[in-house]
Amino acid sequence: MMKNLFILCLILTIPMEVFSQIKSVSFSPEKNQINAGLPLPSEERFLIQGLIPSGIRRVEVKIFKTNKKENSAETYTWKAAYLSNPSDFEIYVAYPLRSNDTYTLKFYYFNSTDTTEMKAVKEAIHENLETYLNANFVVNKKEIKALVSQKAMLVQLNEIVTQGLSNYSHQLDQGFSGFSDVVKQKIEQIHGIKLKDSKFNLLKKSVDTKGTDNAYYAKQVIDQLIDLTKAETNQYLRSNLLMLVDIREINNYPTEKKPNYLPINIGYAGTYFGGGFNDLDYGTSAFAGISMPLGNKNFTKILGNASISTGVFFSNMTNASQTEISGPLIGRPSYIGLGYSLFRILRFNAGAVLTSTEINNKFEDVTLYPFVGFSAEFHIWLGLKR
Repeated sequence: MMKNLFILCLILTIPMEVFSQIKSVSFSPEKNQINAGLPLPSEERFLIQGLIPSGIRRVEVKIFKTNKKENSAETYTWKAAYLSNPSDFEIYVAYPLRSNDTYTLKFYYFNSTDTTEMKAVKEAIHENLETYLNANFVVNKKEIKALVSQKAMLVQLNEIVTQGLSNYSHQLDQGFSGFSDVVKQKIEQIHGIKLKDSKFNLLKKSVDTKGTDNAYYAKQVIDQLIDLTKAETNQYLRSNLLMLVDIREINNYPTEKKPNYLPINIGYAGTYFGGGFNDLDYGTSAFAGISMPLGNKNFTKILGNASISTGVFFSNMTNASQTEISGPLIGRPSYIGLGYSLFRILRFNAGAVLTSTEINNKFEDVTLYPFVGFSAEFHIWLGLKR
């Protein structure tokens, strides 16, 4: 009977797996509205679809809990295919949202840049690099002195580039990886240069025919470093970037409230009373009970599939000495244990059985025995009418 029950349960779950579809919600940038004002799907993956203006090549969406900071957001991206001219986008939200909660969604729209825009970006970054390097090297009669450490200078040079590109995105998702070891070595070289002639400060005087040879040499090596940083920046910017042209933000948006379910387990188990492999003493019986999940399987797979269960066996058991094993509570053995889902509804259970024997109409020899078994789990909706 139990075997037929398990087979039936497995058959019933097949259509749910095969025919289940991913939900889609639409986003309108004109109305700044998502899912037509209805709550977002919760505890399941879903798609966000929307129309895009001509020229948009990339759409990003950041999703994070309203009471969290933006750096905790999950970021999803859609990119137009090469040489295509799409009119809409579709983004797959891979991490489910929690039930009955609120989220902030930020949409970023990127357009292709033209030659004029790319030229302006390069010139702005080049100017900032040159200004920074000239401002952080001072030349005196003994040496070229840096106002910051070598490590800090390299970090700050990288920040100049990344901040200059903060509103741009690389078409191949290749972020600026930082300046090379060649630039690093040049910075180290300049930090070690020693000079002998009179004091000269590049920040206060320009190099001309009246300047000293040392001053002229100092400017040369600093200019070499500036040219190196410009060259490596140009290498990264050799192809057109995508420029951020619009941001749409939705705050405090709700998600669906999922109904509460009571997990019911019906299964079959064996209880160990004693003995070894050759003289094993055990009893078997069907059982039923309820379970309390240790987590939500949509967010934590291991704990989400595990639960604490409690219930009763349908019938008493008999040990090797033909003694009837009952229970002290309701006249049946009862159990408490841990369960873990192996498939969609099939669970493995292990724990302890509370038993007793009845002597002269009294329950005696109350004992805990270990048990293992398998069960099918069903969810009963606990919804109540308001």
